[in-house]
Amino acid sequence: MSRINYLTRIEFGEGEIARLPEFLAGLGVTRPLIATDQGLVASGLVARVTGLIGDGAVVFDQTPANPTEGAVIAAKQRYDDGGCDGIVGLGGGSSLDLAKAVRLLTGHEGPLEQYAAVEGGVGRIHGAICPLVAVPTTSGTGSEVGRAAVIVTAGGRKLGIISDFMFPSLALCDPELTYGLPPGLTAATGMDAVAHCLETYMAPAFNPPAEAIALHGLSCGLGAIRAAVADGADRDARRDMMTAALEGALAFQKGLGAVHALSHPLGAIREPILHHGTLNAVLLPAVLRFNRDAIGPKWGELVRRLGGPPDEVIAALNAEIGIPSGLREMGVTEAMMAAVSHAALEDHCHLTNPRRASQADYLQILRDAA
Repeated sequence: MSRINYLTRIEFGEGEIARLPEFLAGLGVTRPLIATDQGLVASGLVARVTGLIGDGAVVFDQTPANPTEGAVIAAKQRYDDGGCDGIVGLGGGSSLDLAKAVRLLTGHEGPLEQYAAVEGGVGRIHGAICPLVAVPTTSGTGSEVGRAAVIVTAGGRKLGIISDFMFPSLALCDPELTYGLPPGLTAATGMDAVAHCLETYMAPAFNPPAEAIALHGLSCGLGAIRAAVADGADRDARRDMMTAALEGALAFQKGLGAVHALSHPLGAIREPILHHGTLNAVLLPAVLRFNRDAIGPKWGELVRRLGGPPDEVIAALNAEIGIPSGLREMGVTEAMMAAVSHAALEDHCHLTNPRRASQADYLQILRDAA
């Protein structure tokens, strides 16, 4: 059996952020919590958004790079203290995932770990939660159209909380909000979107619409990422990168795989703080090689679309756009790899990789990506 389910309402286009008050009114939200980070406060974007909303906006700007349960609880307290009745997630995947988790707590008691997919939490989640408008300011995770929030729990595990009730009420996708994004962040988030498209395409579940969407997103991402990195104001490139991000996430209901099974526990490491998209980019060539014999004719299709062996093309692209050369350059040690290789077996993405990996396989992938 395969579930094929597309439920997200998306408002897409340059300048659409100006319609945020209209969308909030349509959802009955009069006092939203803006879940964001300090970088967007410094950029002036938070002030722009609160200016659109007016006096009703309440801001939480302490989202960490890998959102934690502690930050979620602090944001929920801000929501309660401010008398909020809805949430606007504003930022990259971290802010959007934090916003989703805060929304969950508007109708559920903690702790968050009980709602994780690997803990049987899907059936514990219901729809009696507040409205959420997701406004991405990077083009990577696609969290604005996804049904998951990935959170570092109080116990130190980075877990996916997944449910159809977790879809944002509305995804407000305005490519203008990504103009001027620094080259390094453009590259890292863009490769996150590319990884989503590739992993979804390789995943074994039967979902032809997801595969078609993933391949279109892959074409958009690979066709635009160099231009987006080179010129932060390239209108067409920014639009296509935002398209790749949302399509990767629309498609990954089909499942992801070993890249994410490894990048999730790597992202739970407290020091160094590791960027999710960068991890996915670095891991992707090794995982492509690991999966080659398991995906059959899909390998040939990827060769045709990428113009060469997928692992080699992605490795060359990583180098061209400034992605680190390997995990060791990012500060990952052998001891960390050993621990992550065990944790990957418990990640929800482990089960949807086309080739089942053992702990030893995961450790070898990490070493190959080092």
